[in-house]
Amino acid sequence: MKSKKTLLAAALGAAILTAGSPVLAQDMTFFRIASGSAGGTYYPMAGLLAQVISNPPGARTCAKGGNCGMEGLVAIAQSAHGSVANVNSIKSDQVESGFAQSDVTYWAYTGTGPFKGKEPIKKLCVLASLYPEHVHVIAGKGRNIKSVSDLKGKSVAMGLPGSGALVGARLVVEAYGLDEKKDFKAEYVKSKTGADMIRDNHLDAFITVTGYPNASIVEMASTQGAEVVTVAGAARDALIKKAPFYSKAVIPGGTYKGNDSDVETVAVGALWVSRNNIPEDVQYGVVKGLFGNKKAAKVLANGHAKGKTMTLDTAFDGVPIPLCKGAERFYKEVGAR
Repeated sequence: MKSKKTLLAAALGAAILTAGSPVLAQDMTFFRIASGSAGGTYYPMAGLLAQVISNPPGARTCAKGGNCGMEGLVAIAQSAHGSVANVNSIKSDQVESGFAQSDVTYWAYTGTGPFKGKEPIKKLCVLASLYPEHVHVIAGKGRNIKSVSDLKGKSVAMGLPGSGALVGARLVVEAYGLDEKKDFKAEYVKSKTGADMIRDNHLDAFITVTGYPNASIVEMASTQGAEVVTVAGAARDALIKKAPFYSKAVIPGGTYKGNDSDVETVAVGALWVSRNNIPEDVQYGVVKGLFGNKKAAKVLANGHAKGKTMTLDTAFDGVPIPLCKGAERFYKEVGAR
């Protein structure tokens, strides 16, 4: 028998397909959030966002103990391939919003970096800066990998095609003078698959860009063991010079079992990105649903460690392109801008 969650997902999917009908158009507004793969940080965070910004027709009002999201809004978190795929989905109007790294967002908006030679995606705009994402270089126990330089001759998962994680992984290995086509065997899979492949001795390490604690890495460290590899020194300086959206950062000791000391690395911002052809009132409503009530803050803080960092004080950190007009209106209304 199908679970209630499965049935609900199917019902919502069917509703999306018919959202153009007059009745549904009047009754509710659908708002999709493209995220990342299961086992990462994007997907659970998108699920929490969808929860707090939604307030479907017929639901209890905020004043009566119901959700305090935008009235009539049904937000849906969608699993996806990450930053690069998400901005492309926004470009083609396949989704209303998505999570993307600040560097990928800038490159897409300006037609630079991995988007060089492509038309800049000028319809992109930012709803909010959510939390920092840290480069994680994770090695299996006993693989004798103490530095990124030690990846030479190894097999390394670099992230899914079309993901921001893959962009970040390439920047990291290049900063250490490594060529993914010559110096090691590259696999293009998500971090959860990478952890499984390490367990089965088909892989030595993987690189991902994610908020900590990452669920796949937590599980890996607790079951088979994992070593968090440092990104520091001259190579890190070179990385930051080439990609100035990165900044020096630390993954605190104790974040992952068996890694008791702080590990130096770099971080980039995770942005909630939308498009400027979304109605301004919808942009306003979803941001207000996130930052405009105390209930949302509690849900986010209790739902994930990164939820505690999502505040008005950091809503503009690392935002390299214009804010969405509706979002900016909310921030000015509450005195944050």
